[in-house]
Amino acid sequence: MSDDTTPTRRVLWTAGDAAAATGGRTAQGWAATGVTIDSRKVAAGDLFVAIQGPNFDGHAFVGSALAAGAAAALVSHVPDGLPADAPLLRVEGDTLDAMAALGAAARARCTDVRMVGVTGSVGKTGTKETLRHVLSAQGPTYATEGSLNNHWGVPLSLARLPADSRYGVFELGMNHAGELGPLSRQVKPDVAVITTIEAAHLEFFASVDAIADAKAEIFEGLNPNGVAVLNRDNPQHGRLAAAARAHGLTHVWSFGGHDECEARLLDFSLHATCSAVTALIRGERIQYCLSLPGKHWVMNSLAVLLAAKALGADVAMAARSLSTLQPVKGRGTRKRIHLAQGAFTLIDESYNASPAAMLATLEVLGKLDPGAGGRRIAVLGDMRELGERADALHAALAEPLRAAHVDAVYACGPHMRALFDRLPAAMRGAWTETSVELAPIVTAAAKGGDVVMVKGSLGSRTGLIVEALAALDTRTDTASTPTTTTTTAQPQAANGQRG
Repeated sequence: MSDDTTPTRRVLWTAGDAAAATGGRTAQGWAATGVTIDSRKVAAGDLFVAIQGPNFDGHAFVGSALAAGAAAALVSHVPDGLPADAPLLRVEGDTLDAMAALGAAARARCTDVRMVGVTGSVGKTGTKETLRHVLSAQGPTYATEGSLNNHWGVPLSLARLPADSRYGVFELGMNHAGELGPLSRQVKPDVAVITTIEAAHLEFFASVDAIADAKAEIFEGLNPNGVAVLNRDNPQHGRLAAAARAHGLTHVWSFGGHDECEARLLDFSLHATCSAVTALIRGERIQYCLSLPGKHWVMNSLAVLLAAKALGADVAMAARSLSTLQPVKGRGTRKRIHLAQGAFTLIDESYNASPAAMLATLEVLGKLDPGAGGRRIAVLGDMRELGERADALHAALAEPLRAAHVDAVYACGPHMRALFDRLPAAMRGAWTETSVELAPIVTAAAKGGDVVMVKGSLGSRTGLIVEALAALDTRTDTASTPTTTTTTAQPQAANGQRG
């Protein structure tokens, strides 16, 4: 009797189905249980798609992908050095277009799936993961991994969509106008959620109004009978609602504190590790415990429950599921780091940063009480893509840091210098040009009782500081460490940071 408990992956693509979807040719009778574009992360049974990107050509890695267990490789030409019987699906033209064709075929064969697309300046990935969590309790649910939300990530995610999915949750991102519409038309969502519109990616947009217009492109692919879910408390609500109606949508629902919201926040209380919420969801009064702290999570939970309602899911069951929600790696995970003289709490917010996200995170930090003799420490990296207002927006964090009773600030990056210079001397821990230089300074400063929060845009590489702090842990038994949800990393060129 075998004691192997590894789950068996189901077939996503047979050789014949993949060839029919892409117009390609294959001489092998293979079957793929997954799809990937990263040869370093090939799992046995994957279809490896050899994408030619700006910095690499996936055809150079076909041999290593097949050696790692890939069932086949999708190519535009036969790479040198492969055996004559190598399992290849050869297509004419760009393999990215072929992968998009796979995605389109996967979407077309899922006739019963209910799809939701999620975008917004902040909160996309958290909202997507929350929808994954609550919907998975009610039926087979697929959601994009990590932040695969761009012109590579969306077709890849669609190509991975199982045929028996009841719900599909797709994150859609952009950092230029004109990018979101094509993604939405690929996904064809039944529900479109826009979490909020904030001052992000100002380097590429003339105004916040322009950001809202770019986000409104999500309506281009929305089912004409579908539902747009919008943040009524955001100043851009009216602009977004008008855009939805201009696309012929008649079901425009909102969430927030306004009396006319379809998901109306009635009452809430914020605590260090959770929130208690009372809300009215399309006339149904719901009380629930949200396992993640912060008002931004409260607002996102309203969007989730309203989207669940629009998808036809059980709202009460979805609300109950919110009590067991876990944070995503790099977006609020917490860990106790044990030192010889005591333990400190490490909060990992290193994946992304914007002015709005910084404010929300600092509010949470302010509610956490350090241990005896401990301090609240903020370790901050640059917020990227803010254009000519970058220095001013960084400097403006000084007051929120004081309001959160932060004791010491350690910062890296040229724009964070503007903040560091604005701080009173007593709050200045250290500033360096890069995260590599800052990491040993922070690790030397951390002590038992501290609460250390690390946050920055992905390009600031503050994740290196998180890793350095985690490496201080002297305890080898991690059984009692809180479980956190993690996501699979993808190549930077394919993933990137997008709003």
